[in-house]
Amino acid sequence: MALRKIVTDEDPLLRKKSREVGTPNDRTRVLLDDMIDTLLDAQGVGLAAPQVGILRRIFIINVGIEEGRDEFIEFIDPVILKTEGEQDGAEGCLSVPGRQGNVKRPNKVTVEATDRSGNRFTYTGTELMARCLCHEYDHLDGILYVDKAYEMEDDE
Repeated sequence: MALRKIVTDEDPLLRKKSREVGTPNDRTRVLLDDMIDTLLDAQGVGLAAPQVGILRRIFIINVGIEEGRDEFIEFIDPVILKTEGEQDGAEGCLSVPGRQGNVKRPNKVTVEATDRSGNRFTYTGTELMARCLCHEYDHLDGILYVDKAYEMEDDE
């Protein structure tokens, strides 16, 4: 396992749409392991493959972060099935260092995806996890949160 370099917002790669993975293989699993190491090192909540320079429809989320532990869910070829409600809050991004912005997102999101073993599963996230699901999913389509933010500010 290794740390990968996080691509920042001036790189045009982040504006490209990612390709589907299909059946996960050993390269997919190495990428997932590297993404976990990279996310832990960066102390973030989520990370999408385009953020480490790979245009594949993969992202990971540390769903245990709110409880102060590390528990990762890996999403390969995710599809948003349903959204409910609305929330409004601040977002940041490892690819947009030193800035944050306010973004409206659904309050509940249900996603279907494939795991590293090739099994399809469904995951429903609320509040922070719903926000993270949408944020990481957007990366797969070349969209950054700054595109949706109605107010931006620099971190102090």
